[in-house]
Amino acid sequence: MLFGPLQGLAVLVRTVVSRPSWLAALSVVLICVPTSRDLSASVNVTPGDLGFAALAVAVVPAVLRGARLPRSRLWLAMGAAVIGFGVATLTSLDPETSMWGFIRYVEIFVVVPVAVVLAVRDRRDLQLVCAALLTAAVIQGTIGTWQYATNTGASFAGRNVRAVGTFGAMDVMGLATVVGIGIVVAIGLALVLRGRARLVLVALAALLVVPLLLSLSRGALVATMGAMVAVLLAVAPRVTVRAAPFAAAAVIVLAGTLAADATSGVAPRLATIATAISDPDRSVSDRYDLWATATSMWRDQPLTGVGLKMFPSYRDSYAPLHLSSGSDVEDPASGYHRQELLSPHNLYWLVLSEQGLIGAVGLGGFLLALAMLTWRRTRRQAGQLGPPDGRLPDGRLISAVAVGMLNWALINSLFGDIGGQGTVLMSVSIGLALWWALQPPRRAEEASA
Repeated sequence: MLFGPLQGLAVLVRTVVSRPSWLAALSVVLICVPTSRDLSASVNVTPGDLGFAALAVAVVPAVLRGARLPRSRLWLAMGAAVIGFGVATLTSLDPETSMWGFIRYVEIFVVVPVAVVLAVRDRRDLQLVCAALLTAAVIQGTIGTWQYATNTGASFAGRNVRAVGTFGAMDVMGLATVVGIGIVVAIGLALVLRGRARLVLVALAALLVVPLLLSLSRGALVATMGAMVAVLLAVAPRVTVRAAPFAAAAVIVLAGTLAADATSGVAPRLATIATAISDPDRSVSDRYDLWATATSMWRDQPLTGVGLKMFPSYRDSYAPLHLSSGSDVEDPASGYHRQELLSPHNLYWLVLSEQGLIGAVGLGGFLLALAMLTWRRTRRQAGQLGPPDGRLPDGRLISAVAVGMLNWALINSLFGDIGGQGTVLMSVSIGLALWWALQPPRRAEEASA
């Protein structure tokens, strides 16, 4: 009775050590576990964070056995980003608080992406991680659609119709993040696969559009559309031109169908995208004010910023008087809460205000270099070997997925930052993009052999 569980545990440990991608896939699914989020706490540890921490530990044996990261100048860019995090921490007026921010940034932009690169070794590992991303999207999309149908979601315009999945009203961007990335992964895989798999993936992406619209997240919708354009331009420019009218017609029909229900909130929410500049609503206006607040902080501390996680402490000193103190959130599970506006809801303005030019150049340079290398590698492979073929064993399975996920994260960062459980998916996006960008080039004659 004693040796049975121990033997099973030993088998589990051997499996994780021999193929850490299982742990990476499990960590992605763990973000679907409901948790209570304390916005006043300095640190919120989620099941996904614990899973990726375990992944970082699981790849250590491989490193000890001689596994090494591919050589690339990208590591210098990543190192520059870490230097920016460190400088902002050391120059902060509250280094203790900023230290937690340093740990968070290093986790998201360094530890987890590097662990993903080390965990992904072959095609099977890629399939595991992609399957986990799609599974998480299906789980959240199904729950979110059910919430809309049964009026059990987050409150919007007096009705509980906003799809939030297992994340609740305190993290309204969670479902939109997971589902948006799920759509990008499904279409990215569909572009490089053939036959029945392509049809299933396209159908899945079409179904996931419904909960994405029901999430009422304008930023996630814009990020998903932008990522899709980037994917199509990278791997199949001609397909983009042919498919654009049909895709636009499908989205219009679907949005119109949902908008026909006056209680869904889809129609007025989509309409505010067009008027975001000329006639912004209250939430957009508050966001502009938060961006102006971040700009004022940066002007006072142009090189090093005010310090990591210090934006909330300085907000009231720089914010205009008409800025709202917070937003009202409510759902049947957690009830009514007043959610404070503790960040500019824009990763780039957040970095500039808290880390100054040193941090902005470091992190921005790393992300820009990664995006350029990922795009260039995908375009070169597609142009050199013809249309992408995900059946080839050289990593082209995620050629489109890597471009799409990274662009989704970069575009969505215009409307959000690194808060919430969905943030770990940014780390996975960076990790997969790194893995793809660092693969050695494959000649046409080698691929056809």
